[in-house]
Amino acid sequence: MAPPASVRRSGVRHALGGFLVWREASVILVAVLLVVYFELTNGNFLTGDNIVTVSQFVAAPAIIACGEIMLLICKEIDLSAGQTFALAPFLVYFGAKFGLPVIPAIVVALGICAAIGLAIGLITVLLGVPSFVTTLGTYFLITGVTLTISRGFPATPPGGSFLAGIMGAYGYSEIIWALVIVALMHIVLRHTRWGLHTSAVGGNEIAAAEAGINVRRIKVGNFIITAVLAGFTGIIEAYRVGSNDPLAGGSTIMFLGVASGVIGGTALTGGSGTIIGGLIGAIVLGVLQDGFTLQGINAFLFDGIIGAAILIAMIANIRLARWQRGVSR
Repeated sequence: MAPPASVRRSGVRHALGGFLVWREASVILVAVLLVVYFELTNGNFLTGDNIVTVSQFVAAPAIIACGEIMLLICKEIDLSAGQTFALAPFLVYFGAKFGLPVIPAIVVALGICAAIGLAIGLITVLLGVPSFVTTLGTYFLITGVTLTISRGFPATPPGGSFLAGIMGAYGYSEIIWALVIVALMHIVLRHTRWGLHTSAVGGNEIAAAEAGINVRRIKVGNFIITAVLAGFTGIIEAYRVGSNDPLAGGSTIMFLGVASGVIGGTALTGGSGTIIGGLIGAIVLGVLQDGFTLQGINAFLFDGIIGAAILIAMIANIRLARWQRGVSR
């Protein structure tokens, strides 16, 4: 016997209410609506080849977002992540050129990226320089280093086709790396002491310090994580494209990572954010980028459209947060 209509309606309302209390609910709805819209307006959107293209648009910002979210939660930011992204593939290239096997060259390159993050973190927390200023200076410093060692010319990533395929050249390999990193960082943020302390530092730094949390260590560690993830993203992106580009990344990839986190619900005021939200935010941006490309939107208007989409998503997040507070009372 079927349940009464009133019971069914109550169940639907309960399920809907349970969904909407999720921090990422509004962004999920935006992503779904965008996919439906682009599929209805362009039948090629959900084809196999185009899904691969969308995944490649999503992967790099999603990985960058994982690090930036950790920093945003503790009220910091790394503006130089995009230049670390550009530098890392050349570190691999020159490591291999000087005789290192490719895998050790990648490890050394990521170690140098970690050292960059360490330097940024120490300058920020020990000298009291705002991370915006520290990383802005680092942005230009790394740009100069990258252009100097590359002489402004691209280079071919070392290694054979098999390694290139694993690192990024195979259609779905880059998004697989992104999903693995998102899963690991989600566990770190939500299920480890490091993640708990990161949220505590962003929520109330003084209270966190009084509770025995080493605030400086948390912030420096998150700068290191962000730099390593940025460098790794640059390496897999270079293998996907088949070329190290000294002008790749820059502020564009960094801001896409930050935008992914913010669209996904990470608070700019610190203290809260989710890695899963960053992934969904990256999906929204990737779907927009690919969908508008398929529709032939004028390139001069594209950034404006993306900016408007970010504002709309942020307004939706704010409204949902207010609704959630009302429900929780």
